[in-house]
Amino acid sequence: MSLLVQNLRKSYPTRGGELVVLRDVNLTLEPGEALAILGPSGSGKSTLLYLLGTLERATSGVYKLGDAEPFRLNDAELAAFRNRTIGFVFQDHHLLPQCSVLENVLVPTLAVGGENLEPRARELLARVGLTERLDHRPAEISGGERQRVAVARSLIHSPRLLLADEPTGNLDRATAQTVGKLLVDLHRQEKSILIVVTHSPELARMFPKQMEVLDGSLVPWSGGDKA
Repeated sequence: MSLLVQNLRKSYPTRGGELVVLRDVNLTLEPGEALAILGPSGSGKSTLLYLLGTLERATSGVYKLGDAEPFRLNDAELAAFRNRTIGFVFQDHHLLPQCSVLENVLVPTLAVGGENLEPRARELLARVGLTERLDHRPAEISGGERQRVAVARSLIHSPRLLLADEPTGNLDRATAQTVGKLLVDLHRQEKSILIVVTHSPELARMFPKQMEVLDGSLVPWSGGDKA
C-alpha cells in the first residue's frame, strides 16, 4: 500500500484572511520506506502528520493510501479506515493508568471486536522487550518502557502506515536512541511505511530519508544540527 500526496494544502480562515500552514506538499513512499521530517516549531510539520493520519482534513490536494482516498470518506468511514490502516505514536504515550501493559496494547481493538488479538499483543510486547511487564501498570514502569508499550500498541492492527510525532521528545538521549532504533527495526519487519516528525537531528539520521518543512512546503533536509 503506497502513499501518494500531491499539492496538499492546509489553511485556516482568520479575521485577517486565510492563514496558510502548508502549501503544495508532494510526497511518495512505498511499503518498507521510512522518512524523518524536521522543521522549526510552528513550521507545520505536526499539522502535516495529522493530515497524513487523517486526524485533520486537507483544504485541497490529493492524498491516497493504496487505492483509498481517505478524505473522500465520511467521518464514520474515515474513523474505521484510520483504526485499521494507520498506527500512531505520540510524544506522550497516552497509556491508560488503570490498565495493565497488555490491556493498553489491546485498547485499539475494543472498537473493532471480532478477531482475538491478544496473541498478537503478547508477541509485540515480546518484540519490544516487555514480556516481564505484561501485568504492570504504566506507573510501575519507566518512561522508556511506557513509550515501548505505545509502539507495540500502534502496531496491533498491523497498520500499513505508522506515524510518530516527537516519539523520543520526553526521553533521555540513550533511551531515545533505543526507541528510535526500535521504531525503525519494527517497521522494517512489518513492511509498513514509517513517518516520524522530530526536532532531533540524531533521530532523523537513523532514517534512510529525511525532509523538512520550510515556509509551508516539504523539501529535502539541509542536514544541519538544528531543527
